[in-house]
Amino acid sequence: MGDQGNNAAGLEDPKDRNFVTALSRGLDLLCCFRPGEVSLSNLDFSERTDLPKPTISRLTYTLCRLGYLVNDSQSGTYRLGVGVLNLGFGVLSGMDICDRASDVLRSLRNSGNSYITAALGEAHRSDVIYVAVHRSREDVSLSMHVGSRLPLFRSAIGRAILVGLAEQDREIMIKQSANDLGVPASELWDSYAAAQAEYDKKGYCSGFGDWRADVNGIAVPVRSLNNARVYGLNVGGPSFHVSPEQLEREYSPQLIEAANFLSLKP
Repeated sequence: MGDQGNNAAGLEDPKDRNFVTALSRGLDLLCCFRPGEVSLSNLDFSERTDLPKPTISRLTYTLCRLGYLVNDSQSGTYRLGVGVLNLGFGVLSGMDICDRASDVLRSLRNSGNSYITAALGEAHRSDVIYVAVHRSREDVSLSMHVGSRLPLFRSAIGRAILVGLAEQDREIMIKQSANDLGVPASELWDSYAAAQAEYDKKGYCSGFGDWRADVNGIAVPVRSLNNARVYGLNVGGPSFHVSPEQLEREYSPQLIEAANFLSLKP
């Protein structure tokens, strides 16, 4: 089973004529790069996607022609091209909620505990990707930034997004994640059910040492103005400076109010 790959395989349906398998596989290749990795070979792509080498060769050739990959002829490896940056910045520039969230995140970050980091994230398959971040005012802080990834089912912000999704979108997300992670869908449904129960009771989702043993955080869902997209809004920090009690007592009311403001709820 490939690492982070084989994403398209679990979604391909011969009866679905609208699903473009070649496009899906090409995007899977671009997602193979891990943080800190500069280049990958065709063998790396093949191992991470479970696709045969001839298919990989055709995909990398096409992505190079389009500017999404750049080939190093001496080493035979590939790095991400400018085309990917254009896509990324295009997505971020289209997220007006990031502009609206900036003051909100700054206010949450500046409220009391100087070790608090506040962020806005959106789900991508089995991950949450930060689209806006205001980091702690302290030197000792979480090294999080725009583009950082957190696990969808093991982080407060991921659970908040799951709670906020429409039922049909949640079913798709869980199906994709089960395939990506190689775990039974029932396990992920149980994780969602626990998150929903906590949200119904408290109005937020928590992650106290679940994602990382030294990190505590709470999060709430935020819906775009047209309800087309669901984000997660979180606050958190290192567990030795940010306690669950402080997050629940002092920050949860601010977080809920901030989410209502961004969603323009009364």
